[in-house]
Amino acid sequence: MGRKLSYGMAINEALHQMMGADERVFILGEDVAKMGGDFGITKGIWEKWPNRIKDTALSESAILGLSCGAAVCGLKPVPEIMFADFLGVCFDQLTNNAAKLNFMYQGKAHCGITVRAVQGGGIRCAYHHSACVESWFMNTPGLVVVCPTTPYEAKGMLISAIKSDNPVLFLEHKTLYNVKGEVLQEMYEIPLYEAEVEREGSDITIVATQIMLDKAHKAADIMAKEGVSVEIIDPRTIYPYDKDTIQKSVAKTGRIILAQEGPKCGGWGAELSAMISEDVFEYLCAPIKRVTSLDSPVPYAPVLEDYVLPQLDDLVKTCRELMEY
Repeated sequence: MGRKLSYGMAINEALHQMMGADERVFILGEDVAKMGGDFGITKGIWEKWPNRIKDTALSESAILGLSCGAAVCGLKPVPEIMFADFLGVCFDQLTNNAAKLNFMYQGKAHCGITVRAVQGGGIRCAYHHSACVESWFMNTPGLVVVCPTTPYEAKGMLISAIKSDNPVLFLEHKTLYNVKGEVLQEMYEIPLYEAEVEREGSDITIVATQIMLDKAHKAADIMAKEGVSVEIIDPRTIYPYDKDTIQKSVAKTGRIILAQEGPKCGGWGAELSAMISEDVFEYLCAPIKRVTSLDSPVPYAPVLEDYVLPQLDDLVKTCRELMEY
């Protein structure tokens, strides 16, 4: 590809291209217009399409309520929730209105909104601005939950999400915004619901998303020096997730680690663990392991945040435990 963009600018480019390609697309949220968003992700759009990007009041329920109504009327809203922690304020609009509409009307109506929200720890934002919220929404049939990791994925999956008629929760990790990677200049789509095998291996499978993916690669490099071959899978879509790719990998390696930034209790790692136990238990030669944060809010103090969040050493230690089992 040759051309490199940051994760944040890849999302910005996807928004620009979709605004130019489809006049039904519009953007709304807190400070998204003239200011360009709290993280600068919508910058440059107000100058081109001032009537299709709107600053809203500080009301997540109003942002999502307006978006649901507009989508039912045939528009393609892309609302931004500044921090994913505040999705609880508009939980009803997302889970009861958007997610259930298609089912309620037997496919004759849909609510094709793409909700962008910033999640994750690592930059000392403390308790109310650092949560990973995938697991809050996995239990909502009809809602698609997407967690892109690379700039290439972020652009291609956002375009696919906006084009989809399903409501999509598009979760962006704040510590990835400045990470650069190769991105095609033209508009392209990456299919939703398909996992990516990031690295082939034969001894252990690690399933990891967003910032945990980089830690998984570093752990795999360390384990390779010890003669252990690690396979890495990025699920990309957290729900509905790609069972087939994960099951095939477990059948090959017999060992699996689920690397999840959020708390262990009730996380997406717990769902994948249950699925593996139910469907491919006979292939396992060691217990399923989860590497997660502690069951705690994310602290503000740097030393405490690092203690609560899962680290590279935790992954390496767990790899060694599985190989010694």
